[in-house]
Amino acid sequence: MFERIDTVCLTVSNVERSSIWYQELGFQVAFRGGSYQVFTIGNGGVPLTIEEGSISSNENSTYPIFFTKDIKSTYLKLKEIGVEVTELQDDGGNTFFDFYDIDNNKLQVCFW
Repeated sequence: MFERIDTVCLTVSNVERSSIWYQELGFQVAFRGGSYQVFTIGNGGVPLTIEEGSISSNENSTYPIFFTKDIKSTYLKLKEIGVEVTELQDDGGNTFFDFYDIDNNKLQVCFW
């Protein structure tokens, strides 16, 4: 029935402001809808969609996980540009950390 994940969608308070933030991280706008935008990320097959709406909690319960080949460099670069990040964690086979966008949406980066 299902063939793949099509996108991961996050609700943001201001789609234009958030779009700029994501583009500064290297995301590319693939499509602009009325109150949403779809981004491609590197060579990945799953895009990220941001949709303008009401932000009702401090942290969303659904979040995307991005893969990187150099997690330490990615971590340091996000910290350098002022992005809120958690500490690097290692669960024995996977190194990861969380980071937050300007609407406090949780995102995660991993290397395994």
